[in-house]
This record gives sequence, structure tokens and C-alpha cells, in this order.
Amino acid sequence: MISVNDRLPSAQFQHMENGEMKTTSTEELFAGKKVVMFAVPGAFTPTCSEAHLPGFVANADKIKAKGVDSIICVSVNDAFVMSAWGKSQNAEELIMLADGGAEFHEAAGLSMDTGTFGGVRAVRYSMIVEDGVVTQLNVEAPKEFKVSDAETVLAQL
Repeated sequence: MISVNDRLPSAQFQHMENGEMKTTSTEELFAGKKVVMFAVPGAFTPTCSEAHLPGFVANADKIKAKGVDSIICVSVNDAFVMSAWGKSQNAEELIMLADGGAEFHEAAGLSMDTGTFGGVRAVRYSMIVEDGVVTQLNVEAPKEFKVSDAETVLAQL
């Protein structure tokens, strides 16, 4: 599993921009920037929709006021699902990224296999990344939501 002081693995992500699917790289997203990124096991799932994403939406201004260039929500879903979920959650201040094939999460050691429930997914976590290097990493134990919330990230910034 990736650790504090490690560089993020190189990967491609998809997102929707002006109605079109775009592909972007880890390097484009993180080079020369301070970024908060958090992952959820699945868009539209209960804890993700009721607590995890809403916390970052509600605290986006406070997080950015701490010198953060962008806040990224990522999941092993497709870009269309991530875009629709972001719209339904009023997440205009966040970048809603898809790691559709789990390329990034498997390379970072932040994936889990949920079997017939949904296959390979991201574990629930949050991280602070500066110029592509992880400076804080908060990985949840299975089926928990205690350390990857927006309030924890705010306290770490």
C-alpha cells in the first residue's frame, strides 16, 4: 500500500467536462499542486452519499482556504456515473474522477475485491498530496467511516 512520502503511481482517469468524457493523468492532476483526494467504494452508495461526499462538499471552501488547489473525489465507477453523482450532490467545487478499471487503486495498493457485490473497488480513504507526493493518508478499516472525512483532512492541513 502507498504510504506517506511516496509518489503517486502514474495512471489515467476519466471525468466529464462540458458533456464530453476527458482523460487526464496523475501528473496533470497533481504536478505542482496541493490536492486533497478521497475515494469511495461506490457512487450512490449509502455512506458515500450520506456522509463522505457531503462532508467535502460542505467544507470545500474551508479546505481550499488552507491553500488546496483542488479537491478530488474518485471511485471505481465510470465517468458518467461520477458526473451524475456529483450533480446530485451539488459537488461543483470538486473534481469527480473515475478510475473505471481500478488502474490507479490497484497500483497504489488501495483496492479491494468485493466479489459479486461489485468486483474490484477502491477502499475508503482520504489523502493530501503535494506535487504528486502523499503527505497525509487516512485509510479506513473495512466497513468503517472514522478517519477519511473532511473534518480530519481539515485538521491535517
